[in-house]
Amino acid sequence: MMNQPFVKIDLHGLRQEEAVRVIDKALKQAGPGVYQLQLIHGYHRGTSLRTMIYDFYQSDPKVIRVMPGDNPGITLLVLKDLY
Repeated sequence: MMNQPFVKIDLHGLRQEEAVRVIDKALKQAGPGVYQLQLIHGYHRGTSLRTMIYDFYQSDPKVIRVMPGDNPGITLLVLKDLY
């Protein structure tokens, strides 16, 4: 079980189906101390992954919101608010 507050997951080079499996596994393993999954998909070739992440995970019951990261190659899945 993962309990770090901010978990980074590198999705570079993965196809959408592979990325979904990795993200689903991380969501399943996320313990109560996990606030965010930082999904690193890249910018130039990662835009299809970014779109898929928004489409698939905005309605996931464990995800409060999906939002952009500090750069266009990162998308955040917020599982808990910090306050």
